[in-house]
Parts: sequence; C-alpha cells; structure tokens
Amino acid sequence: MATIVTFGEIMLRLSTPGFQRFTQAQSFDASFGGGEANVAVSLAHL
Repeated sequence: MATIVTFGEIMLRLSTPGFQRFTQAQSFDASFGGGEANVAVSLAHL
C-alpha cells in the first residue's frame, strides 16, 4: 500500500445542540471538514 501525505488546513465546525443560540448553549458539537479533509477521508476508503 502506498503512503500518501496531504497538506492543508482542516476546518473545525462548532454547532449547538437543538438549534440553541451560540451564547446560550452549555455545550457544542464539534465536527471537521474542508477540502483537504475530504480528500484524506476519500483516499483512506480506497
């Protein structure tokens, strides 16, 4: 299997549970995204 290295910035998205306002939320759900992350995940699934 080949070794592949990706370069770039991965974005972190913070969202509130239950569509609460950002200032009223007690916790946040974190998820990642961005073009570089999409490429890395797609290559991992090959």
